[in-house]
Amino acid sequence: MSVEVTWPKYAWLNGKIVEWDNAKVHVFVHGLHYGTGVFEGIRGYYDNGYIKIFRLRDHILRLFRSAKIIHMEIPYTIDELVEATINLVKANRFGKDIYIRPIAFRGLGSFGLRAKNPVDVAIIAVEFGKYLKKSGIRCTISSWRKPPADSIPIYAKVTGMYLLYHLASLEAAMNGYDEAIMLDVEGYIAEGSGENIFIVKDRKLITPPVYDGILEGITRDTVIKLASEMLGLRVEERRIRREELYTADEAFFTGTAAEITPIIEVDGRTIGRGQIGEVTSQIIELYNMTVLGKIEKYRHWVTELTSSPP
Repeated sequence: MSVEVTWPKYAWLNGKIVEWDNAKVHVFVHGLHYGTGVFEGIRGYYDNGYIKIFRLRDHILRLFRSAKIIHMEIPYTIDELVEATINLVKANRFGKDIYIRPIAFRGLGSFGLRAKNPVDVAIIAVEFGKYLKKSGIRCTISSWRKPPADSIPIYAKVTGMYLLYHLASLEAAMNGYDEAIMLDVEGYIAEGSGENIFIVKDRKLITPPVYDGILEGITRDTVIKLASEMLGLRVEERRIRREELYTADEAFFTGTAAEITPIIEVDGRTIGRGQIGEVTSQIIELYNMTVLGKIEKYRHWVTELTSSPP
């Protein structure tokens, strides 16, 4: 899926807030040519004069973990990037839900595969609505497979890795589907092109384990905690066969952009009753309350900022 956005007034680049049109880097930066970058996606929700950023620090922490995996040193601290994000959101005075994209990438310097150029860091925040249809989506198993962990650092959110997801998503769209589902190298369900995946069997949630080659999703972690701690549901992390997905009672994606998106069809097989299931509905309702800071137990996940749109 692609989402049309309106450009904001400001971005953050290498230590300062700049006008949107001045947030530029050179065409010869290493990250552009070799995919040597790491990034995050963070949601902020507009609610009665406030922007509520969900799990901001957790996302920045994962950005630093990804950078460490690919031998990249981000020239700022975690606290500095958290503060920079807050200041950028305040400066733009948003009046709608937003999506925040911190990105760190190797910049201008030497050329070649061994170059360890200085690292540029940018933060972008744009007004952003729904990424996938909340009423449920039709998916297909992609012909592109998730590679094993010893071929590319799949536990890092690396820019170059997303060519694979781009191809999978394009393939699904060209074949008339809303989204792709990828298998791992052994043929088990891995994830979507930008989402983690859950199935529901007899009111039990099942999701592929992180150690089995999927991204350690922050929304995924949120759902696991909400389902077990608030709804009293069993959550099992294990491999999922394609046939289990086809015959699941319910299925849904999780992700910062996708939030909680019901899957109602896969490869022409109707999932459950072909509509949002009971468990999925409960999780969506609880998640929506959580990201707005309406549940006291999880309010520490929400960074609340006053926002006065121009």
